[in-house]
Amino acid sequence: MISCDDLSVTLPGANGPVNILSGVHLRVAKGEFVSVLGTSGSGKTTLLRVLGGLQSATGGRITCDGVDIAGPPDGVVTVFQDYAHSLLPWRTVRRNVALGIEKLDKTERDSRVDEALAMVGLSERDGEYPWRLSGGMQQRVQIARALAMRPRVLLMDEPFGALDAMTKASLQDQLQQVAELTGTTVVFVTHDVEEAVYLSDRLVVLSGSPANIGLSLDVPLPRPRDQIATKERADYLELRHEVYAALGHKVGERASG
Repeated sequence: MISCDDLSVTLPGANGPVNILSGVHLRVAKGEFVSVLGTSGSGKTTLLRVLGGLQSATGGRITCDGVDIAGPPDGVVTVFQDYAHSLLPWRTVRRNVALGIEKLDKTERDSRVDEALAMVGLSERDGEYPWRLSGGMQQRVQIARALAMRPRVLLMDEPFGALDAMTKASLQDQLQQVAELTGTTVVFVTHDVEEAVYLSDRLVVLSGSPANIGLSLDVPLPRPRDQIATKERADYLELRHEVYAALGHKVGERASG
């Protein structure tokens, strides 16, 4: 569904052009959940913005269903970490979720909003305003708004990064349920190794400067996954260790001093 061939991105910097990505080759299949990891500044968000048509590539070819990406492709929706600034505080939850589908007739629009709110567990809060909700609920509203558009591809830029651990775990489980229910292709940027291994069918690690894909790793853990049982599995721990090593961490090494 999504393809990058020899992708490179150079951006202007204070001291001249900065090469962010170089020689990136990536394939994301229909219905696949792929996480992108890397150290801070490795180009994760830049890659996601290119896939979403929000940032132009300097070189290479990027396609969605075989069509070159030269602007936001139809059916590709991005969910950002900053949920507070992504929602309109003067609109109710329901009207925020309907924002991207207002041109549809009322019956179809209402049906899609109801469906999306049910998938994220907010059906009973549709008349509330975002500023009255917790951070986790606000992020659910943003996800519901994306789902109401029935995207083919969902691009997610550290969507749970600002949330507490318990809220994050709850939303991870809701996201995997939504992905299974809808068959939506998901590209998920995160800095959280445990989150990436838990959610993904496959994960890639960006490394180097400029960055390219240093590791591409299948995650054959059985689904549905469980926050306790899955994370106690030996194969989960082995995958986790492999990703940490790819990120430059020496697993098990104790700090000196």
